[in-house]
Amino acid sequence: MRISVIGCGYLGAVHAAAMAELGHEVVGIDLDPLKIDTLAKGGAPFFEPGLTELLERGIAAGRLSFSTDIEAARGASVHFIAVGTPQRPDGSADLTAVNASLRAVIGVLTPGDLVVGKSTVPVGTAQVLQREVERAGGSLAWNPEFLREGFAVRDSLEPDRMVYGVTPGDSRSAETLDRVYRAMLTAGTPRMVTDLATAELVKVAANAFLATKISFINAMAEIAEVAGADVTQLADAIGYDARIGRRFLNAGIGFGGGCLPKDIRGFIARADELGVGHALDFLRDVDQVNLRRRDRVVDLTRDALGGSLVGRRVTVLGLAFKPDSDDVRDSPALDIARRLHAEGAIVTATDPEAIETSRPIAPDLTYRDSVHEAVLDAEVVLVLTEWALYRQLDPVIAARLASPSAVVIDGRLCLDAEQWRAAGWRYRAPGRLIDRSRDLLAV
Repeated sequence: MRISVIGCGYLGAVHAAAMAELGHEVVGIDLDPLKIDTLAKGGAPFFEPGLTELLERGIAAGRLSFSTDIEAARGASVHFIAVGTPQRPDGSADLTAVNASLRAVIGVLTPGDLVVGKSTVPVGTAQVLQREVERAGGSLAWNPEFLREGFAVRDSLEPDRMVYGVTPGDSRSAETLDRVYRAMLTAGTPRMVTDLATAELVKVAANAFLATKISFINAMAEIAEVAGADVTQLADAIGYDARIGRRFLNAGIGFGGGCLPKDIRGFIARADELGVGHALDFLRDVDQVNLRRRDRVVDLTRDALGGSLVGRRVTVLGLAFKPDSDDVRDSPALDIARRLHAEGAIVTATDPEAIETSRPIAPDLTYRDSVHEAVLDAEVVLVLTEWALYRQLDPVIAARLASPSAVVIDGRLCLDAEQWRAAGWRYRAPGRLIDRSRDLLAV
């Protein structure tokens, strides 16, 4: 099939490359000429494992191309809208790009074409857009994405479920999507056909649930710290319960990125608009618990240095909101680094992929490419993104480079505490039991 993908950001670029990998003829459209030029040469404008190889294969096979001209989408029978829906100051989703994309697609639409929304939008959006598409002779479906940064290529080619939102009785749109995703469905991917509103809700409901689970264990971390308990052992214990499960029960500095924070705030805003804001009051608490984790790590750092950060040498390992990504949107790690700097600390930061994406946001930090250079003379080292590089860092070597009696703050609870203590480090972690006999604070 000939397919167009409108919007070549994180979602659109991955989706376009994946569709070409499945054998479709795909054109990606975006207004940013630099982004399009990079993609057309087989390069990825952001870091995502496996994406460059996917792009190169699609382009070499002649199945994948990119353009800034919407006319390049003419002749496609399926048009995916995959643009961003950023957060407005009031928390609601900004649909400017979605609406502009739809108008552009309608200009090249052929009667019988299918327009498929993949962007995360407030429930009720598809119903409004549907009327415009039908007036142009096309049909509208909503096909939410469930990509995890760092695993987006695999999630695109081997999804754990496929959801089609269509107008009741519109079997033709569902059949068209079946042809698009035939390889996945043949491989056994579960498929659900719902109404438009349900499909819109699936993505935000899933993200709200995951955010709630993460904030729950972080709320338990707050209690564990004052009670003298260990939140990691607590998570292991309750995770054995099949009704709960262990995934997403890792306490630490909280969630970030371009989806979870934005989506739960947008969900709350939409519920308020629908007059049922009280139904999501708990999500406001989820958001607050999440933000408090950043405060807690700053407090731990200040306490470890005797109550003041002014002039103290602090190293931050990790800037991206999660490993295997260069995304620093609403990143807890970068936010903590900026807060430490604002309190007077001399902050040296490093990340395998996110230094260049961090510089425009936090130009006052000192950046180092090497982890060993970053920890040199550090009084406190904070592990804020759980890259394998940091999880596997030799604490003995790091101790030789850092200041004597340096403190390591394990913001992601990903280090072997005993191993770091044995190497001479004073170890701290939010929500984890502290051995005060060995970890007396130094002033």
